[in-house]
Amino acid sequence: MPHLNRRHILVSGLSLAAVGMAAGAAGATETTPASAGVLKRLIGSRAKSITFKLTPSGSAKPWYAVSAHGGKLTVEGSDPVALTKGAYSYLKSTGAAQVSWEGDRVDLPWRLPDAALTRTETPFRHRAYMNTCTFGYTTPWWTWSRWEREIDWMALHGIDMPLAMEGQEYVWQALWRENGLSDAELAAYFSGPAFTPWQRMGNIEGYDAPVPQAWIRKKQVLQKQILGRMRELGMTPILPAFGGYVPKAFAEKHPEARIYKMRAWEGFHETYWLDPADPLFAKLAGRFIALYTETYGEGQYYLADSFNEMLPPIAADGSDAAKAIYGDATANTKAVAEVDPAVKAKRLAAYGEAIYDSIRQARPDAVWVMQGWLFGADKEFWSSDAIGAFLSLVPDDKLMVLDIGNDRYPDVWTRADAFKGKTWIYGYVHNYGGSNPVYGDLDFYRSDLKAITTSDKTGNLAGFGVFPEGLHNNSVVYEYLYDLAWGDVPVADWLQTYTRARYGHTSPALMQAWNDLQKAVYQTRYWTPRWWKSRAGAYLFFKRPTIEGADFPALPGDWTLLKLALTEFLALGKSYGHSPLFCNDVIDATRHLVSGDMDRLVQVAIKAYQAGDLQAGDKAVADLSDLAIRLDALLGYQQETLSSWIDDARAYGDTPAESAYYVENAKAQVSVWGGKGNLNDYASKAWQGMYKSFYLPRWLKLFSALRAGGFDQAAFTVSITKWEHDWVNDAQVYTRSKPSDPIAAARVLLGRLEGLESLEGKA
Repeated sequence: MPHLNRRHILVSGLSLAAVGMAAGAAGATETTPASAGVLKRLIGSRAKSITFKLTPSGSAKPWYAVSAHGGKLTVEGSDPVALTKGAYSYLKSTGAAQVSWEGDRVDLPWRLPDAALTRTETPFRHRAYMNTCTFGYTTPWWTWSRWEREIDWMALHGIDMPLAMEGQEYVWQALWRENGLSDAELAAYFSGPAFTPWQRMGNIEGYDAPVPQAWIRKKQVLQKQILGRMRELGMTPILPAFGGYVPKAFAEKHPEARIYKMRAWEGFHETYWLDPADPLFAKLAGRFIALYTETYGEGQYYLADSFNEMLPPIAADGSDAAKAIYGDATANTKAVAEVDPAVKAKRLAAYGEAIYDSIRQARPDAVWVMQGWLFGADKEFWSSDAIGAFLSLVPDDKLMVLDIGNDRYPDVWTRADAFKGKTWIYGYVHNYGGSNPVYGDLDFYRSDLKAITTSDKTGNLAGFGVFPEGLHNNSVVYEYLYDLAWGDVPVADWLQTYTRARYGHTSPALMQAWNDLQKAVYQTRYWTPRWWKSRAGAYLFFKRPTIEGADFPALPGDWTLLKLALTEFLALGKSYGHSPLFCNDVIDATRHLVSGDMDRLVQVAIKAYQAGDLQAGDKAVADLSDLAIRLDALLGYQQETLSSWIDDARAYGDTPAESAYYVENAKAQVSVWGGKGNLNDYASKAWQGMYKSFYLPRWLKLFSALRAGGFDQAAFTVSITKWEHDWVNDAQVYTRSKPSDPIAAARVLLGRLEGLESLEGKA
């Protein structure tokens, strides 16, 4: 991933002196090197003077207490993560620091403001983070320096339960070698780095194989560093376990085993799942954890997802697996209807018990963790009774459900009766595919978390989490959510503190701009346009071109208010334009606004050409092209670009051949994805390089064909699909080009929008 400019930092002043707080507090200790290390990496040598006091308590709810007097700061808390969160909360509250994916702002005053002793306790025993998919959409090319920064970000935001999925291919490789698979068979099994999550969950096998052995070894070294730091900070990482999927080569070597051929997921070929009732399941599961422990040390929480977008085989011979066709938000209703409810309940209960037992045999104190995504996505199959049956034979305290999708499937936990007494984590996905439209719903998050923390129907609720498929977008959403996890705060009040910490100062005019921006775009819970008529892509402009785009629905949000908010931000350029984070936020809003108008220009052009009005069509296409090229130039200022994604992939290689392979893999993910289903453009990115070199040329080809007459959509789709694959394999070099004055460039773009005749009446 690109280097995040931590040195957007202005550290001034004298060193902080610090004294103990609550002297003589029972059980308190000042030995907290992990928390001090995070602060040192953030503010440098001044961190030496902050006193951290670790005071473990019998309470299940983590807490911190902060006081400042006479320029001295002391933080006391229940664990290292709580201590780190406490220090960061104080720094934010005084306007001294703000940490985000886009960069940091740190400007310590000469003398820290006094603050009376305050104690903050989170209602959530755990605060979880990351999604299995994050390790494909965001982290494939991360080195330790990038991971170290992310773990610091976690601690500063009070996160104690992250998923830790790196490095597992090293263990899988050892397991399958022990069970008779050759290196050649293994080379054909593992999928490319940007697609490993779906390999791990059993959706695909051998896509873009073979994976370089160097990648597997690098990830092994990296995972040791990741887990070492997480454990130093007292975090409880969630580790991988065996969910039942086996290589095809293993299935062929064991014809006597109860191994089911599962469905071909999203246009890939089928995968193979071992029935937990087969003796091989417990053997493989136990050995995987033993090998994992030998490699990375012991854990307590182990993730095993057996049915991620794959329906369980139910009939005695497993024949139902062939009919388990997944559709977004619903399972195959015909296959579901054919299953005897009693047989289904018995079968699911046996599956759940056997999966847990396979983990428990290796780690008696282990907790089986599973994502609850399937319960919402395949709701026709996973009725309340089916969920209850699956969980029924596992001890309540030995299963944790990550109910990740409450911003999209908010009824899962209520349908599941709070997961029948099992521990569970409440949370949101928010981001899909690492795609980055500007959206979120700050008011909803606040009211929703107030409701969940005051409900008497949540059973054994163990925590809260955010589970984005991809990072580096809408950081305001994540900042607010992890603050809400430690206490309620109204959006308007929170934005006042946020803007002061992020930009160095705030003002009524800035708050007006942010309030308008929040009302315009941050009242959208789920970005519905990303999936339209079986076509992925954050905007219409990002989708594979189709004349059906003429009927694309209006994008969520208030676009008139967004334009007003952007105008208000640009008017503050003289006061805030020196702030890199202010510039980033202005560009985000500009990109979103312009992308929405580009969608409307696409529709204008399609309708004009279909009506035979070539002049109007040509005008819309010219305006669209101009906006795309101008916007592409502006986006070089942002954290990620196509060139940074490719450069990081290339740098991961130790040889030219490895580098070329990683680049191809990286480009495939943000474009064609893979398979012959509907995943192309699922991970669409609003990046410099993508607008100009990928999205615009595709639409220009459609407009050219449409203008010529006799347009054939089916033939065009075949042609453009080939073009996309050629783009993936093209060796073109992309470079980042940054605007010298991003605020001025954004102002020009806004003026360009206002002058577009072809958009009149189309907004």
